[in-house]
Amino acid sequence: MSALHAIVTAVTIAANAGIAIADFAKARFVLANSAEVGVPRSWLPLLGTLKAAGAAGLALGLLGFRFVGIAAATGLVLFFLGALAAHFRARVFHNIAFPGAYLALAAASLVLAAAH
Repeated sequence: MSALHAIVTAVTIAANAGIAIADFAKARFVLANSAEVGVPRSWLPLLGTLKAAGAAGLALGLLGFRFVGIAAATGLVLFFLGALAAHFRARVFHNIAFPGAYLALAAASLVLAAAH
């Protein structure tokens, strides 16, 4: 495993774990963003669980379970493509950089894990 792979994946893990915690805590910015893009508040625990599962899968990938890491990164890429779609559907562009950044991290983790 390269240092770049480990660093990018660790940052992706931290970012997704952090936003999952914000989802579970129903942080004010999460509630505002969800309402703006039309995501029901009742979905937040599921969305937080998916992000946390992605982070855990990436961690397992770093620990040697390569295919779990690749599957987790793939899941996060798909998740954040869905988040971008929700932003586009709702025409909410002022904060689209956030799901875009999470997508970029997940995609970079996927590419680096697959190349490993």
